[in-house]
Amino acid sequence: MVSAMRLQQVDSDETVMVWQWRRHRRCVGLARAQLRKALAAWGLGELEFAAVAVLSELVANAVVHARVPPGREIRTRFVVVEGGVRIEVHDGSELPPVPRVPDASGGYGLALVAELAERWGVEARGGAGKCVWATISRTGCSSR
Repeated sequence: MVSAMRLQQVDSDETVMVWQWRRHRRCVGLARAQLRKALAAWGLGELEFAAVAVLSELVANAVVHARVPPGREIRTRFVVVEGGVRIEVHDGSELPPVPRVPDASGGYGLALVAELAERWGVEARGGAGKCVWATISRTGCSSR
């Protein structure tokens, strides 16, 4: 069974939403649904296309590539920032995502993230793993 658990909702105005997911491909769609709800609640519906596409890629990468022991789930964190939303995907793998040259077998994902996000990057976490993040804004930009 695929499950998700809402870990916390911070601030009385609900500007931060955090979810924990099992490392399963069905969680990609579940995470998208939660982001859509958050964007609608925050009045950021116009960012849905770009934000959902970016989230899909980042969660799918964590599911497919973050080979970690059982129990190290994926965490998503959505934060309202000035003019947009910051999307974070935390996983237990120390390995950063590696952009590939797109070809017939794939490799378009991080290029898509770079195109749709105002900025994106990778940060170390307090414990094991990493956080891959992207900021989607109303103004938009394709710089890192």
